[in-house]
Amino acid sequence: MRPDNDYLARRFEEQRPRLRAVAHRMLGSLAEADDAVQEAWLRLNRVDGQDIDNLGGWLTTVVGRVCLDMLRTRRSRAEEPLDPREPGAPEPDADPEQDALLADSVGAALLVVLETLTPGERLAFVLHDMFAVPHEEVAAVIGRSPAAARQLASRARRRVRGAAEPRADLARRRAVLDAFLAAAREGDFEALLKVLDPDVVARTPGGVAAGAATVAAGAAGFARLAQAARPALVDGATGLVVLVDGELERAVSFTFVRDRIAVIDIVTDPGRLAELDITLL
Repeated sequence: MRPDNDYLARRFEEQRPRLRAVAHRMLGSLAEADDAVQEAWLRLNRVDGQDIDNLGGWLTTVVGRVCLDMLRTRRSRAEEPLDPREPGAPEPDADPEQDALLADSVGAALLVVLETLTPGERLAFVLHDMFAVPHEEVAAVIGRSPAAARQLASRARRRVRGAAEPRADLARRRAVLDAFLAAAREGDFEALLKVLDPDVVARTPGGVAAGAATVAAGAAGFARLAQAARPALVDGATGLVVLVDGELERAVSFTFVRDRIAVIDIVTDPGRLAELDITLL
């Protein structure tokens, strides 16, 4: 292998865990995810990698397109995912280190929910909501306009919430919300862990955090803001809002799976806040 290929291979390996997590979310199968990542490596070897300014973005786009093609083929053949195991279950002879990295980004419960989406919705939701890929880049992957990509992600978000909470009891969700809020106000890490799904994902203005321990640590660090938080419906989803001097400072919406918080979506941008439908509880 030439020296430039050695360098490119090292850079690719740095991206592999994230690419595998994206593909696993898209496909629901570790075996298929590995196939998609391998295809991205093959395509990278067909181009001049030195000309790629943002290798991570380029590879994410390629993996997204490969997964989209695989999902469309599966859908046309009415196939199930190739992985016969429960989504998220350990793969035989899997690399423990790789599985640990993957577990930070892939939740078994959400993989089940994502099966309800169309290929386009699933890709838009996974890339944008789970991995913070801008709508403009998602649009390039699916061959649609940024506005269409935004609509796909929004529609997917509503369907995910609806599938994750089938006829869910509002009182139970409110109890979980109240427990989360009380724990955040006290900075109680252990209490936060009890209401978070082990594979919870929090989408924040600063990026995406995954895993109960990481999300709990972040929530525990915002005890002061939690004092100003009030339970609310955010675009119809159970959540909370933070009011500072009577002004809306942020809105937080939750997706629940099995009576635990599985997704946290935090909005602070004034423009987006103005578009939200907020009802205090």
